[in-house]
Amino acid sequence: MDCPTEEAMIRKKLGAMSEVQELEFSLMQRMLTVTHRTGALSAVQTAIRELGMDAELVEPEGNEEPHEEATKPWWPYTAGGLAALIAEIMQWSGLPEWMVALVALLAVALCGLDTYRKGWIALRHGNLNINALMSIAVTGALLIRQWPEAAMVMVLFAIAELIEAKSLVRARNAIRGLVQLAPDHATVRQPDGSWVDRPAASVRIGDVVRIKPGQSIALDGTVTSGRSTINQAAITGESMPVEKGPGDPVFAGTLNQAGSFEYAVTADAGHSTLARIIEAVESAQGARAPTQRFVDQFARIYTPVVFLGAVAVALIPPLLFAANWLDWIYKALVLLVIACPCALVISTPVTIVSGLAAAARQGILIKGGVYLEQGHRLAVLALDKTGTITHGKPALTDTVWFSAAEGIDSLSIATSLAARSDHPVSYAIAQAGRESGIGLLEVTGFAALPGRGVKGTIGGIDYLLGNHRLIHETGVCSPAIEAQLAELEAQGKTAIVLTDGKEPLILLAVADTIRDSSRVAIRALHELGIETVMLTGDNSRTAAAIAQQVGIDKAMGDQLPEDKLQAIERYICDGRYVGMVGDGINDAPALARADIGFAMGAAGSDTAIETADVALMDDDLNKIARFVRLSRKTRAVLIQNITLALGIKAIFLALTLTGYGTMWMAVFADMGASLIVVGNGLRLVRQ
Repeated sequence: MDCPTEEAMIRKKLGAMSEVQELEFSLMQRMLTVTHRTGALSAVQTAIRELGMDAELVEPEGNEEPHEEATKPWWPYTAGGLAALIAEIMQWSGLPEWMVALVALLAVALCGLDTYRKGWIALRHGNLNINALMSIAVTGALLIRQWPEAAMVMVLFAIAELIEAKSLVRARNAIRGLVQLAPDHATVRQPDGSWVDRPAASVRIGDVVRIKPGQSIALDGTVTSGRSTINQAAITGESMPVEKGPGDPVFAGTLNQAGSFEYAVTADAGHSTLARIIEAVESAQGARAPTQRFVDQFARIYTPVVFLGAVAVALIPPLLFAANWLDWIYKALVLLVIACPCALVISTPVTIVSGLAAAARQGILIKGGVYLEQGHRLAVLALDKTGTITHGKPALTDTVWFSAAEGIDSLSIATSLAARSDHPVSYAIAQAGRESGIGLLEVTGFAALPGRGVKGTIGGIDYLLGNHRLIHETGVCSPAIEAQLAELEAQGKTAIVLTDGKEPLILLAVADTIRDSSRVAIRALHELGIETVMLTGDNSRTAAAIAQQVGIDKAMGDQLPEDKLQAIERYICDGRYVGMVGDGINDAPALARADIGFAMGAAGSDTAIETADVALMDDDLNKIARFVRLSRKTRAVLIQNITLALGIKAIFLALTLTGYGTMWMAVFADMGASLIVVGNGLRLVRQ
């Protein structure tokens, strides 16, 4: 199944069978999924064989690669081309016609038998594909004794078909080679402590696998011992290797660069992140993008219209105007060659597949050609704050000592109290203290004060560590401290004060820090003309502060999931094309309602990969701008290809009707256009 015309034949044949319920084609991968009634499989395979093709069964859970056709030898095409050239020279030299005919027929036999076989099958099933049209055209040329031209047309067509098939193999392999495939075997620890190489497919969840430097990782897992740096570009698109240690996730298909470690398997071979990426991208190929649906519908009308036009050209001038029969039959035969829409039909899937492959290489998993093609329309992008614009983890940002703290190790006291609490703000303070090497002091009488902070006794003195409200209740809040608290809170930070009940000792500010990439990403979106809006459950003051720091156009705070959904719907009602960025779970209603839903950090997340329209495999917000640029490039290539395919045919149609077009020129035009659009589409793979 190399050409869209062959897909059309299968679709027509199987679609007429009552046993067949649904057909799903992946032309690039030569895969056909048939939903049929029980016991109808043999009938389906027989029907496909009647079309001159072999159907190779692939098990749903199998790892079989689609069978590639053996490479055809070049010698028949070389010999056929030489025979066609000799026929041209013989006719030009005035040799007997029977000699010219014999050499021409030899050229047709060497290069055209497969075309005739496919053409006859197509005609028997009422399908006017390129093989049927070419068979009619060459046969007609032979009947009107255009021997050298008939031979040259068949040879040029056969060679062009071979070149096009090789070009499509490259496009077909764009997806198969877009990621570094995981190895087939893994070194697994046995119950007795020994290590044995086993097929990756036999390794079970919970098994421990050992990885040496330079090895590729076979299965998803979590590091249990050892440290290393891993190149995760195949999964996340990250350009730099990532440090890994105990507790960190690792993904199948990534490359261990330095160090040896062990990890516990968390997903079997068929459900690894790599396997889900390949499955998602291959599924995306099967879904037709809007332009592809339009082209397919156009092609179904175009071919019969041009065929009827060719019949009219052959009959009307000689019958009504006494024109020369041979001249107009010849023009009609040229029109038959032009009638095939192969270049037009193949231009869209090659372009879409190339775009999907380029995106996956950059760690952008697009769930369908429709999103790749329509991404250029993105006008508004709504973003969640926590985990998208920010890291989602509070961190200590400010430390202010008061004069009353002189001679007191107030930072150690604050860290010691915070270490006893499980509140996220306390955790951030304790974490900062540990990283600074601050020793913890003994705390007695520790107690949590819900909604306010904590208290405890250190060195016989009672201390309080709490928020703005606790400081007011304690009575140690002065106008100067009030001003400092207001300034920090205006920046979206949570302010905590340590006091001994008499004087404030130290002020600590904690905030969910902004990702380094966020400001650059928002600026890139603005350069693309996309409006940005932040939708967050945080209070409006914090939302406004974060939005101002990052450069977001509009911030909306205190947003519950239903509020985010309503905000997306308002933009859609205004006629804007809207995208939503979130974690794929908490923002599910808004992600589902948006025209395009983006999931951040989807690597290893089943939910994000399955629910998002576009999954960013790491936490790099810059990839949304890359997605939009790739979508615009894809759209431009689609328009170029359609214009080229139709424009070239229109030119040669005009040349034919005015008497300047020849059959070999029409073959060059048709197959040349196919090669041009395939090559143009494949440019996207290198983006």
